[in-house]
Amino acid sequence: MGGTAPITTRADYLDFYPLQTRWMDNDAYGHMNNVVHYSLFDTAVNGWLIERGLLDPRTSETYGLVVESGCKYHAEMGFPDKVTAGLRVARLGSSSIKYEVALFRNDENTATAEGFFIHVYVNRETHRPSPIEDERRVAFQSLMRMNT
Repeated sequence: MGGTAPITTRADYLDFYPLQTRWMDNDAYGHMNNVVHYSLFDTAVNGWLIERGLLDPRTSETYGLVVESGCKYHAEMGFPDKVTAGLRVARLGSSSIKYEVALFRNDENTATAEGFFIHVYVNRETHRPSPIEDERRVAFQSLMRMNT
């Protein structure tokens, strides 16, 4: 995502993960504090992985560590908004993956915020980079747009 690109819509994403804002997400200005967006990205990506049986935080032999993230803010959100995270994969390497995540407020079609989240998969014991296993790779490929 860069420069003057148009704000994405729900049609630009291949899967979705529902989220709920919390009372504590609002700051003194009455809207969601900017740091909460990163927590929502993390929750959406890891929730998606857990629901598909691709991650067990306690026992998986490998798991993704965040090495980089970013966010562009387009509009305000806050409690009690319901949020849907749109998910897609921008890049898939041997041990890393770049997710693109958009947050959609309530039933709105355009993103309130757009970000990215890069995981490097590591071995639980050594904490060294580890190749992404076939089952995860297939699931990640399902989130990639083949025509972009």
